[in-house]
Amino acid sequence: MKGQIQRNQGRELKDFIQKYKYELLLFALLQHLFIGIFLTDLPLYTGVIWPANMFVLGVASIGVYLEKGKWKNILRNLFFIMVFALPLGLTFFGNSQTYYLFLNISYVAYFIFIFYEIIRFLVKPSYINQDIILASACGYLLLIEISTFFFQYCLTQNPGSFNGIDTTNNATIYMDFVYFSSITMTSIGYGDISPASYFTKLAVAIIGIVGQFYTVVLVGILISKFTARQNKT
Repeated sequence: MKGQIQRNQGRELKDFIQKYKYELLLFALLQHLFIGIFLTDLPLYTGVIWPANMFVLGVASIGVYLEKGKWKNILRNLFFIMVFALPLGLTFFGNSQTYYLFLNISYVAYFIFIFYEIIRFLVKPSYINQDIILASACGYLLLIEISTFFFQYCLTQNPGSFNGIDTTNNATIYMDFVYFSSITMTSIGYGDISPASYFTKLAVAIIGIVGQFYTVVLVGILISKFTARQNKT
């Protein structure tokens, strides 16, 4: 009897995660990117909030991979363990450049992994609904995540690759790059943070182009889906 209740609860939880997968993922991405708005204790962010954020994000991404096949779920689980454990390791390896480079590469790969599934979902159906809109927003935030950790990788390799970054600690670097990635993707460009090497100048240019391309293509996809739905009715 107890086992049956547990199975029913597990099934209900799975159904909930699958039904609200894009709402959960959108919330997780927003809290991961912008929770710094509410923080005053930055060391607390690095040691506690960041790992907690990644746990929330890992759980929220489960719904995207439900019923996607055994190997994708295995890979997702491995990514989840890795990106949750890596921030915890900063307590012991925070001064290691190699460790921090590996952390940033891992995060870029993890977010590309999720972004790929989001894109597959967006181009597949011929209809438009709430999931399409939410997945579109998730895709945009995932691009910000990817560029943020890629820029952190560049800064770790070459401390002079960006001007205007507050390098007090990992939290200030991350928040500065979230801000910089966001204004680059939106083509605002205040100029308070800027690339300082040819590599990062070109990398930032590519990120800006990708952001604009995503927006243009996404608008086209949404319009075509909406038009197809109108024609059917």
